[in-house]
Amino acid sequence: MRQTSTGSRNNAPRNNKLKPSSNLIMNGSVRVRVIRTLLAIQNGQSLSSVLDPLLNSLHDGDKGFAHALLLTTLRQWHALARLLDTLADNPIDEVEVRTTIQVGLAQLLYLEVADHAAIHETVESAKEIEFAHATGLINAILRKVAKNPSKFRKKCDKKHSLPNWLAYQLKQDWSEQYDELTQGLRQAAPMFLRVNSAVTSVEDYQQSLCGAEIDADIVELTSGLQLTGSSEAATTTTLSTKGLRLHQTTAVNALPHFAEGIASVQDMHAQLAAPIVNKVLMAKLSAEKSDTENTNNEIHILDACAAPGGKLAHWLELLSSNDSSLLFHVKQDDEEAKPLASKVKLTAIDNEAPRIERIYDNLQRLNLKQQDLEQAEKNIALNVVCADATRWQHGKNKKAATNEPVFDAILLDSPCTATGVIRRHPDISILRTEEDIEQTVLLQADILHNLWPQLKAGGYLLYVTCSILKQENVLQMQDFISYHNDAVAIEFTEDCNWGIAQEIGRQCLPIDSESGDGFYYALLQKTAE
Repeated sequence: MRQTSTGSRNNAPRNNKLKPSSNLIMNGSVRVRVIRTLLAIQNGQSLSSVLDPLLNSLHDGDKGFAHALLLTTLRQWHALARLLDTLADNPIDEVEVRTTIQVGLAQLLYLEVADHAAIHETVESAKEIEFAHATGLINAILRKVAKNPSKFRKKCDKKHSLPNWLAYQLKQDWSEQYDELTQGLRQAAPMFLRVNSAVTSVEDYQQSLCGAEIDADIVELTSGLQLTGSSEAATTTTLSTKGLRLHQTTAVNALPHFAEGIASVQDMHAQLAAPIVNKVLMAKLSAEKSDTENTNNEIHILDACAAPGGKLAHWLELLSSNDSSLLFHVKQDDEEAKPLASKVKLTAIDNEAPRIERIYDNLQRLNLKQQDLEQAEKNIALNVVCADATRWQHGKNKKAATNEPVFDAILLDSPCTATGVIRRHPDISILRTEEDIEQTVLLQADILHNLWPQLKAGGYLLYVTCSILKQENVLQMQDFISYHNDAVAIEFTEDCNWGIAQEIGRQCLPIDSESGDGFYYALLQKTAE
């Protein structure tokens, strides 16, 4: 998923403006450990790298509070910082002191912790991290807020909780949706499940969840595509994608048969990728089959920037499904189902070895590793490669390698600033800088220009990001098409019940508590020269 040279979605360049003195030492009270975790994040570590060490250091009874305190403080970070500036008579420059006060404010304004507990324990935390000289200041500010929490909560909620540079950019990109969007980014994201269609149906798994007293709603997303076949006549095709939205976030070990691979945690908007590629591949193969009687053809698919493997696994689930409407067979009129492809070759690349291991771990849980596919007699060949997508060439290290395009479809889950998943990774609003955007846009362009020549004429490239910044999305696509005369944007039709139509592609925005993350989708087709 996150192919990078200069930074990744969850491993942003270090913010050099902050240099806390505290290292990530997991001892002391719960609040002290949360404060130290926040200091580590401000010093460049990602939430994903520090969350488990925090929770693993605590007794089970303290984990829930620590998790809530950390995530709430992060989600409200910039709003709390601005509030703090209005509460102090003089600027507070010590990062440790500011962090401690913001942890106290989060308890009083958002977690409804009893005043005496929030104030006393937060003041004691300052002593534990060796900032006892600031206890009087911390105590005074927290007591002032505790006298009228509703007033200060209203003040804190009035505007966004984003760095000003990002808020300004969102105002430029999404002026009509700005207020809803910036408030939506302060909320927790819902938990979605992808059900393994090769094993069971969404409806049946919903019943399994009900039996485990876990409430979930079925969410169905419809996509419409304006495709051009071999006759160059445009045809509209639609597809639907079903997933489950849980009413409450639930530990995966509580989900029925999760360990056996019956379901995966995946945002609903992320679940669009694999079905879209499957649908356009069917259209491509059907068009080619009408021109030739050769049914012994192989199709070759590339998943670029594949880790941690969610979309790759979804692809394999669809390819392994017994549903005859998928890639291997198609039934036309009264004819028997006929194969469209004799074999699928699927190549997945990512540039970090540890992330490649995550792909294998996910595929193993879902019984989708190459050995599993062979035992199930699926005509699928999976090849996972550790490589840099800005330079990687298929077959480059083979003696018989050629420069001929080999892929029928490419899924590029492009590196991005990940601004569309701030609800799930609120550390992004701290770690990202304005300069990261330019670096990321250049990296995206490098990958696109490297992969495009490897796509066959008539093939499709699905470009996906989890960003809500137009520079990384629609503007990137416009620049790419202006450079590549053989690239044509496929239109998403009004049948789509997700996202906002752009000049190229569609943009999902994380507006409300039930919506998926901020994904962007653009589908390109390569024309014959």
